[in-house]
Amino acid sequence: MICLGLDFGARRVGVAASDELGRFAEPIGCIAYRAKEELWSGLQTYLDEQKIDTIVIGLPVRTSGEQKIEAKRALRFAEEVKKKVSCEVITWDERFTTKEAERILREYDFSPEKRKQKRDALAAAIMLQNYLDFKRIKGDRCTN
Repeated sequence: MICLGLDFGARRVGVAASDELGRFAEPIGCIAYRAKEELWSGLQTYLDEQKIDTIVIGLPVRTSGEQKIEAKRALRFAEEVKKKVSCEVITWDERFTTKEAERILREYDFSPEKRKQKRDALAAAIMLQNYLDFKRIKGDRCTN
């Protein structure tokens, strides 16, 4: 079964997916949206393409562990997703994933425009990989 990772943002959602064994995450795209309908339509496209077992939504928290306003938005988004899909939906700490994605893209000399296009999907993949690694250490697969 496949895990889908979502890096939720106010205008874009980075999307990543695991392999069928739940070992590796890879960035697969980004959903740019202005209205919720665009977001749901874009998300449905990814859900239709693959058999998703778990959706992992990044939860942006501060280094102190406090939840930011963005975290509250991500939690609301997760609740909305839970109502629309039949698979499991969880949230996962995404601290520093965007900064790490930006660092990687700069290291490989991507232009600022290319970095902007790829950053959110790569951040989603980093977050999802962290989740998959945690599950593997616990002895679980992709599912919770």
